[in-house]
Amino acid sequence: MHIKGFREGKVPTGVVKKMYGRTILVEEVNHLLSHSVSDYIKEKKLTVLGDPIPNHEKARQIDWDNQKDFEFEFQIGMVENFNVELSSKVKLNSYRIDVDDKVVNEAIEDMKRRFGTVTNPEVSSAEDNVFGEVTGPDGGASKSSYVQIPKLKSGEQKKFIGLKKDDTVTFDVEKLTADPADLSRIMNVTEAEASSLMGTYTLRVTNISHMVPVEHNQELYDKVFGKNVVTGDVEFVEKVRKTISENYERESNHLLEHEIEHYLVDHTKVNMPDAFLRTWLKTTGEGKITEEVLGKEFEDYKKGLKWGLIKNKLAETLNVKVEQGDVRERAKLLIAQQFGGPAIIEQLGDKFNTIADNYLSGRDGKGENFMRVYNQIRHEKLMKAIKEQIAVTEKAVSLEEFRKASEAHAHE
Repeated sequence: MHIKGFREGKVPTGVVKKMYGRTILVEEVNHLLSHSVSDYIKEKKLTVLGDPIPNHEKARQIDWDNQKDFEFEFQIGMVENFNVELSSKVKLNSYRIDVDDKVVNEAIEDMKRRFGTVTNPEVSSAEDNVFGEVTGPDGGASKSSYVQIPKLKSGEQKKFIGLKKDDTVTFDVEKLTADPADLSRIMNVTEAEASSLMGTYTLRVTNISHMVPVEHNQELYDKVFGKNVVTGDVEFVEKVRKTISENYERESNHLLEHEIEHYLVDHTKVNMPDAFLRTWLKTTGEGKITEEVLGKEFEDYKKGLKWGLIKNKLAETLNVKVEQGDVRERAKLLIAQQFGGPAIIEQLGDKFNTIADNYLSGRDGKGENFMRVYNQIRHEKLMKAIKEQIAVTEKAVSLEEFRKASEAHAHE
């Protein structure tokens, strides 16, 4: 040790203990304590929520300079054993969306616009977009604005047709559009702020844009799917239909998994330690979770924690396991998707394993990517196992019916 007044290596033990003894003792006791509590919970196979909360008042009474034995007290959120009903009695619907010609044609028209060419006409027409500066009734500071004329209410569209640069147009903000997202973009505010706007506003035009759709030919096919992947109109239409179908299949599966979660949370009785949960949430919330917040959101916190308990229970019951090799292989696929596809895996060979391992450990070495990929695979395996245990009925629906089902679920 280097301490002023003493030669290196000749500092008396008593001096070292006096200067650093308490710090080292506290650190080591806390280390032992943390592992002891954790090991006890694992050994006794206790189901607990959150983390043990130490009794700080009792800990503050410890005389670290003179005591030889130490006693600590923790509050633990114990959860009684519970059962999860998982059988063919659990009946849920899975939606298969029929992609009709109307949906396909709308998608193709959107693709033609997306890959089209932007022009800047001198005068606005019904299909144009208008850029400008909008000011309110009080004549305060202006904000940049972006108006898509086709998305306005039909009675309001005519006000924005025939405009030129530096022209001004006034409008009643409450009559402009029925879509909060569109109004938010036009007024350059959040949706919540847009919903409270009232009165007459003025827009000064700074620019006009018009999209010239790309022609429905090989140029479009190549832009959407790649060079010569599709070479004819019939093939193009069917590939668009298949792509849309696959996208909605993922959405349908996502909706089914939400339905599974809701059903199991609603139909599984778990006695949860509410008092502990409130204390734990406030203790770990860094001052952001107050009694007022808990008054509004406590039940949502409980549902999230309850779903976590149910998933852990089912993972054990259904023997769902994720090996380290599973995580590495998934990471390799994720990385390959960013660098041109699976061919990169073959090109790099064993070096790709090192790249995947570095990705999983992360720049800080904390392994956040590993846990994210691990949890994703675990979720997929668990959901697959659950679906095999329950009765899932496939129901053919139109896109409109599926959207209504999704909206109904979102508002539950």
